[in-house]
Amino acid sequence: MGRFLYYGSFVPGMQEVVETVVRRRLSDVSVIKLLDGAIIFETGSSYDRLNFFCFNNIFAVIDIQDADSDMQNTTGIEPLESHIRKIIRKKGSLSEEALQTISGNNKKIKTFRLVCSFENVPASINETLRQNTEDFIAENSSLNTDRSGADTEFWFLYRREGFSVFMKRLTHSLEKRLHPGELSSQLGWLLCEIGELAPGETVVDPFCGYGAIPEAAVKHFHIKKFYALDADSRCIKITRQRPPLQTERCEIHTSDISLITDFFMKDKADAIITDPPWGIYRETEIPIEEFYREMLSRFSIILKSGGRCVILTAARQELEAVAAKINCFSITKVFSVLVSGKKAAVYKMVK
Repeated sequence: MGRFLYYGSFVPGMQEVVETVVRRRLSDVSVIKLLDGAIIFETGSSYDRLNFFCFNNIFAVIDIQDADSDMQNTTGIEPLESHIRKIIRKKGSLSEEALQTISGNNKKIKTFRLVCSFENVPASINETLRQNTEDFIAENSSLNTDRSGADTEFWFLYRREGFSVFMKRLTHSLEKRLHPGELSSQLGWLLCEIGELAPGETVVDPFCGYGAIPEAAVKHFHIKKFYALDADSRCIKITRQRPPLQTERCEIHTSDISLITDFFMKDKADAIITDPPWGIYRETEIPIEEFYREMLSRFSIILKSGGRCVILTAARQELEAVAAKINCFSITKVFSVLVSGKKAAVYKMVK
């Protein structure tokens, strides 16, 4: 049985969580590189058997090139273009596995485009080099070049760690256009994973927004009940339209946090997974520290003893200060992350 080499991208700062998930799901995995926002791993599982929900995108790795020591100190994109030139020069000397990765495309895939990235920024390479690279890929893949509406993509990506990767994108579905402030489905899943949701549990998101967290929990974790709440009726309307949430396992309410206890007269919650206001967009009329004090006080009422709370916020100092003052929760884990280009943190707390 052959081995496959993959590059998976994810929310920067979540590498510890992602590595744990990859090692748990794939008993034969070898982690080649663990990076901020990406992991390169090898496994005998083909792409259709990976079944991961933590990745923004997954690529099949064709070639990895460490930059020469003198190249790492150059300015501009020369290390990236150097790798491209080496690939083109190899031609028939590429390994059989590499050629199969280039040529092994679904029958529905007819066209490709070349994407170049240098330290997470789109890179514009020499036009002649681009044309030669496109010709090389077209010759070995039997695909036609389409720079605008291609069916798949071949990437040359150089990272600041001092290496570049030649790879083919495997995730072909169109990325959902998110509403302002909406979490990606991948981040929603990661927050639920950090919360260690278990079968039969009751979970709450008091600031569910457009429903990314409740959908991840109901769709991918075997919980008993999810309560999705938000004070914004427009968000709730969109959340109710998500097919996975149209089930008895999920209740969706337009509710202010001050009324949250009205929904838990019988059983307390096992976990709270949420993305509350950060206080940097004027989402609340009161100071964010005062808002967080009220929030954690409410959380302590609805959570069982030993219950978990996972909170995403950019207001780190305010949340930590409040948690220390009310003394209801112990912070057990903090992940520094990057969400939509903004520095934030994920806090895991236990009551």
